[in-house]
Amino acid sequence: MAGQFEALAGGGAAVALDDVEISILRSLAVQLMELIGPGDEPAADEDPLAALFAEGPSEPPSDPALRRLFPDAYGDDSEELRAAASDFRRYTENDLRARKREDALAVVRALDSLSAEAAGEGGAVLKLTPDESRCWLGALNDLRLTIGTRLEVTDDEDSEQLYRLPDSDPRKPMVMAYLWLGALQESLVATLMA
Repeated sequence: MAGQFEALAGGGAAVALDDVEISILRSLAVQLMELIGPGDEPAADEDPLAALFAEGPSEPPSDPALRRLFPDAYGDDSEELRAAASDFRRYTENDLRARKREDALAVVRALDSLSAEAAGEGGAVLKLTPDESRCWLGALNDLRLTIGTRLEVTDDEDSEQLYRLPDSDPRKPMVMAYLWLGALQESLVATLMA
């Protein structure tokens, strides 16, 4: 099971993680939440329906990684499509950001409970429910998109070149995380589809 998700009876998935893997995954999930930014939680005295219809940003983020996580809904070939993309973003981005934060937070919480259980043992087996598995799948995807954007990966050919980076390249640790997250994501997808 080391490094590969496996199906659990009754649904869900499990993976063995060592202390270093737990630490890396947790750190990356926290960094993702920081990148996405805090949510605008409604005050206790606010109307919850009003919060549902709160408008979000109308312009794409300036950070390339955030643009990858929150892309335009339509191409920007015409003024009409740019206006439609702006409207779409205004009414959907807040919810999408909240879901991505929730997915990353689910990863942090699962790893925190795991590290508390396995303190000093060198690692443990993470067991996820079907709902937790879906959150993890979303977070793993968002992490890979973010790291891939930082590494300027745009196609399979760029990805292939990552395997040939010399150990002295300063991007090497990020590349290793990118490839490892891809393997985790692939094994989780295969497990959930089985």
